[in-house]
Amino acid sequence: MLFLFPFLFSILSISLTDILPFFPAKNTDNPNIILIYMDDLGYGDLSCNGALGYTTPALDKLAAKGMRFTNFLSAQAVCSASRAALLTGCYPNRMGVSGAYFPGSKLGLSPEEVTMAELLKQKNYRTAAVGKWHLGDHPSFMPLNQGFDSFFGLPYSNDMWPVHYDGSPSTGWKKSIPTLPLILNKDTFALINTLQEQGNLTKQYTERAIAFVESNKKAPFFLYLAHSMPHVPIAVSNRFKNYTGKGLFADLMAEIDWSVDTIVRTLDRLGLSKNTMIIFTSDNGPWLNYGNHAGSAGGFREGKGTTFEGGHRVPAIICWPSVISSGSICNQLTSTIDIFPTLAELLNLPLPKVQMDGLSFLPLLKGNLNQPIRREFLYYYRKNALEAVRYDHWKLVFQHPGRTYTQNLPGNDGFPSSTPEDFPFPVALYNLSRDPTELYDVQNAHPDIMEKLTQLANKARADLGDDLTGAAGSGRRPVGTIH
Repeated sequence: MLFLFPFLFSILSISLTDILPFFPAKNTDNPNIILIYMDDLGYGDLSCNGALGYTTPALDKLAAKGMRFTNFLSAQAVCSASRAALLTGCYPNRMGVSGAYFPGSKLGLSPEEVTMAELLKQKNYRTAAVGKWHLGDHPSFMPLNQGFDSFFGLPYSNDMWPVHYDGSPSTGWKKSIPTLPLILNKDTFALINTLQEQGNLTKQYTERAIAFVESNKKAPFFLYLAHSMPHVPIAVSNRFKNYTGKGLFADLMAEIDWSVDTIVRTLDRLGLSKNTMIIFTSDNGPWLNYGNHAGSAGGFREGKGTTFEGGHRVPAIICWPSVISSGSICNQLTSTIDIFPTLAELLNLPLPKVQMDGLSFLPLLKGNLNQPIRREFLYYYRKNALEAVRYDHWKLVFQHPGRTYTQNLPGNDGFPSSTPEDFPFPVALYNLSRDPTELYDVQNAHPDIMEKLTQLANKARADLGDDLTGAAGSGRRPVGTIH
């Protein structure tokens, strides 16, 4: 009888192999990384952050399985600058990047800068960029020259096309902008001419993301999925038209949620969920003057294009079942510039030999939530204007002309209202722990805090400069330029 046991065990092993799905062996020191970067998604646009009128169940579940951040800041509240910061771990103005690059710009992220993709290449990660790029559309600035093995998406924002808000051909200044190209690697895959074609972008991006994951399931991979929406114009595929009954923005949020759910289900099917880190966040707050086609800052002041919390405070979720305890909530100050050094520490990789601004928050991911990592933050905007500084929960706003959404009613159905860009904001000190909406100036009650934050600002000006005071700064590097 004893000779039967090895035989039976062999038969049983073969049967289990045939029945169970393939689970590739993974090195937990080299997790797969999926970075989902939204465009103009506000802090209040997820139901786990208090969104009203619709739900985002897949994102809520992702937060419940991982860590939700409540004090997470974009490096700068505008497209190109925020993306340069995300991918390099540096304030964008340190690299000379500002604003939002238009088609044919002679500027872009310098190829001399080390991107997150180039960092991960040192550990033989396969890398893909899917979605919006917006770091310069000249070939030398595009993803394949910045560490990515493949690219599928738009070279810049989806409103940079010769089309009016209602979908008709533009008769204004936008009529000179070229047709919006959808790029595959280095070549034009398709031209996008209509809102309906824009409506397919979320679905197309998701399909490309899934194909990349499936083709790289046996090796560590880095997927940078940068959705073009809810940046206006917003649109959805046929499946999600009138899906919620709550309007186009709610339908779009349902499709974005579907995209996340599809990616998570793919990881489950391939046996990759446990050792895949999913990072979900946004480039800046909502573009509020677009009204019902814009999202919510979740009660924070102002939105995109401002240095108030509504412009910088963004939703952030990180899920990594191998390390992060489910249901974790991080209230510590963190930023998009901290993701790069966090991944570097995780993978035991050296940081680039240049001045960096990000700080690793790996201890937070491992459960040490009571010890702050970042104490200071600099709020720059426009080309190089230091409009505010922060230390812990104290925020000092400097006198500056800026954007405000409070002087006009918002637009409707894709059309914006006018938005003043030169509103005279005064000097003010805010205690964000008691006044997260930045309404009560307490500078007269706290001269010691004013002095501390003024010293922080002077240090920043000496390093990075400040257009508001005329400081040049000695720590800035040249932006990428086409001559």
